[in-house]
Amino acid sequence: MSESNSKATNELTMEATMQNLHNKFQSISDQIKNVADLMTQAGMEEQQTSK
Repeated sequence: MSESNSKATNELTMEATMQNLHNKFQSISDQIKNVADLMTQAGMEEQQTSK
């Protein structure tokens, strides 16, 4: 039983870690989109494409 409990604990820890990573990547993705939106609003995107 001890080995089974350890395996279940490891699986839960891995699931929590993966969820944490997913949340961090989602946050970073949202921040990148916000920066891109701000650049577009500032007209920077047009300047870069004309070079």
